[in-house]
Amino acid sequence: MKLETRSLDSLYLLIMIKKILLLVFLFPIVAMAQHTIKGKFSPAEDYKWAVLYKVSPTNLSYKTDTKVDEEGNFTLELDASVAKGMYRLVYAVPQDIFNFDIIYNGEEDIVLSFNKDTGLEFLISTENLLLASYEKEMRAVQSQIAKRYQDGYDSVESMFENLKELQKDFEKEAEGTIALEFIKANKPYIPESSQDIGAYIKTNKKNYFENIDVNNTTLQESSFITDYAYNYILGFAGKGDANAVIEENIDTLQEQIQDSDPLIQKAQWIKLWQKFVDADRAHTANYISENYLIPLAKSSNDEGLIEDLTLFKNMTLGNKAANFSWEEVVDNKTILKNLHDIDVADNYIIVFWSSGCSHCLKEVPKLHSKVSSMEKGAYKVIAVGLEDDPYAWRNKIQAFPEFINVLGLGKWQNEIGKNYGVNSTPTYIILDKDKKITARPQGLDDVLKLLSK
Repeated sequence: MKLETRSLDSLYLLIMIKKILLLVFLFPIVAMAQHTIKGKFSPAEDYKWAVLYKVSPTNLSYKTDTKVDEEGNFTLELDASVAKGMYRLVYAVPQDIFNFDIIYNGEEDIVLSFNKDTGLEFLISTENLLLASYEKEMRAVQSQIAKRYQDGYDSVESMFENLKELQKDFEKEAEGTIALEFIKANKPYIPESSQDIGAYIKTNKKNYFENIDVNNTTLQESSFITDYAYNYILGFAGKGDANAVIEENIDTLQEQIQDSDPLIQKAQWIKLWQKFVDADRAHTANYISENYLIPLAKSSNDEGLIEDLTLFKNMTLGNKAANFSWEEVVDNKTILKNLHDIDVADNYIIVFWSSGCSHCLKEVPKLHSKVSSMEKGAYKVIAVGLEDDPYAWRNKIQAFPEFINVLGLGKWQNEIGKNYGVNSTPTYIILDKDKKITARPQGLDDVLKLLSK
């Protein structure tokens, strides 16, 4: 009996150990499936991937990704390592344009839909729905105030009272949530007494940043500060010399953020600079880089950023193209020439090509044929061959006698190509008589259209 009892005890112990081990192995599986972000993109055929990043004040850190199915649906699994905070969902490239922010409080699943034409809508998520509702209702009241002013009313006290009560109610409802940080920061200017339209705009601009704490981590981890600043810079630009007023507004923004950590300042200016680049406002982007971003990049020894900002400025339409030199043999003498000093045409086409590039070998002869048939002096082509060695290049350029042929040894590391941001061949740049950039065609077809005009 004792032997039998021991056997039963041993069997029971073995079963218990297996159960414990099963729980140990199952626990990580349970822990890995904390919450999900589910969504539907439409039209479905335009979307392939959904990528989720955790946003920090200075960068993005990858968390997870998933494929979008044929019907536009996706599910992102959030494990226990995904902490509450601000996240960014990227759905196309470039990722600085095609994205939206999501609040994740670590306590709920999130369901959303995104339509290319109508935008983002949250279907399930307490905090994101709360913030979206706040923005919608505040926008509606502010639109009514603007319309009343436009209709000639000098005073809209009752509507401002509605705005005040709305702000108060949403702040109360949002207590204890991440959304509260955005609701408080977005609190609009509300005058205490009657104001006409001119006084309202003036005091609104003066008090625009009153409720923004630029050192608030939650705000820094989202696109809020960037979007808020962007709206200020352009929204209060007024009429007349808009660039001068825009630059004054940028300087005012600097006064608001100058006491924050330099790395945070740099991150905010980079995002704002990129926003103006994406909006095709090169003048404003260059003003930001020259006055604020490049000094911050120098203080942090960020040579890569300085190079990128300088390259963008150099390649901005209307700016004078970067100078470069080459050797020409005239009457058995080698003469050094450079772009800025030559005066042989009314316009110039710089084409970066390579003797080993199949596309180049199809397009460059067509360009040579077209320019050769045009009125002499209308256009001159400067063909920069980005090469690893000169031998094939010297053979190929025999077919292009009407070009100024420049050898760029080192290929992608060649200084001329790097100064023009060339990362593929062929690349075309059009200059006027003064060597200012007038166009950056995307291919030979665009070049030929310009020449036809």
